[in-house]
Amino acid sequence: MDALNENPLMILAYVGIAAYMLHLYLGDWRSEARGEPNPKAMPGAKGAAVSVYWLGVLGALVLLGLETGGEIALGIVSEQSELLWYFVFAALGAGVVEEVIFRGFLVVENKGRAALVASCVGFSLIFALIHGHFWSTEEGFVWTFTTKAWFTTALLFANSLWFYALRFGPWNPTRSLFPCMLAHAASNLGVFAVKFAQGYVIF
Repeated sequence: MDALNENPLMILAYVGIAAYMLHLYLGDWRSEARGEPNPKAMPGAKGAAVSVYWLGVLGALVLLGLETGGEIALGIVSEQSELLWYFVFAALGAGVVEEVIFRGFLVVENKGRAALVASCVGFSLIFALIHGHFWSTEEGFVWTFTTKAWFTTALLFANSLWFYALRFGPWNPTRSLFPCMLAHAASNLGVFAVKFAQGYVIF
């Protein structure tokens, strides 16, 4: 993530991948809306009620509020990482890319409720861990089992569970992935806004 944060070309490539994925999803959604569903459509490329989008964003912002309040209560605000301003584009792109990978493909569907729930929990753990808060490579590889690392990883796990619930809960009968994309993007944009307000965004 550090390399992505610092390299504008990598960010541009990442945003390009996100735009292409979104293009595929919108194409499949339009086909579905015309009554001509693509038999090879991307997972979750269906419409959803407006209320599901609002629910997703609300849940994401509640979790962000808990994270921000928790960092203040634990006294770990000063341990935040800094971000270059243009990383906001990668943060928004992640709302598409990470949702397609995790909530789209990395889930066990049609194998029963137990398998679905277990896969959501297992892949949420992977989602939280790969964000790399338990190690640093700035001065060689170093483990960082700090309070901040545990807390942030736990919140990432909770966010992932929320995005899975948003897609597979009864409030989203079409199992659309679009509300997850919007909620994830809103969460990341909120994190960026908090960092900006706290002075951790570099211009």
